[in-house]
Amino acid sequence: MDDALWSRLEAHQIGPADAPLGFAARLARENRWSEDFAQAVIGEYKRFCYLAMTAGHPVTPSDQVDQAWHLHLSYSRDYWRRFCPEVLGQELHHGPTSGSEEDRARFFEDYAQTLKAYEAIWGPPPEDIWSPAAERFGRQTRGFRTFPDRVIFLKDRAGIASLLFMMFVLLGMGFALGKLL
Repeated sequence: MDDALWSRLEAHQIGPADAPLGFAARLARENRWSEDFAQAVIGEYKRFCYLAMTAGHPVTPSDQVDQAWHLHLSYSRDYWRRFCPEVLGQELHHGPTSGSEEDRARFFEDYAQTLKAYEAIWGPPPEDIWSPAAERFGRQTRGFRTFPDRVIFLKDRAGIASLLFMMFVLLGMGFALGKLL
């Protein structure tokens, strides 16, 4: 293990320390996570960056780690002026998928290799942050971001059935009210 690199990664604080909404709080807010979970994701993001510098093969982040990376990239001065040159010692570019089947297969394999490299250094990765490759490039690839105050979430068939029942009740009430008027 490259102790100097890991020491720099552990010590690095993303963004200004005195910001009213710090990096972890913003990451938590934007992903609807607890701040404790966001802090755990930041720790895993640093582990991912360590692997990116030392694994010797392409690495791919978990979805949660990718969210931390995207947000860090938006702190562009920190990312490009401090983090890459001073902490990592080189640039770390984000290479999103083109959406092709070839890319999907490549990222699947890279992610599986990332999990193996992770486990060789730190042991099994936390499952709430690092999902299995089949899930990361299966169900999760169909995910999307939304504004929760603009939608209704129904987690299962029971929720859908309840919504339909309420709609029928309201329609029935509207029909009955119309007959009264």
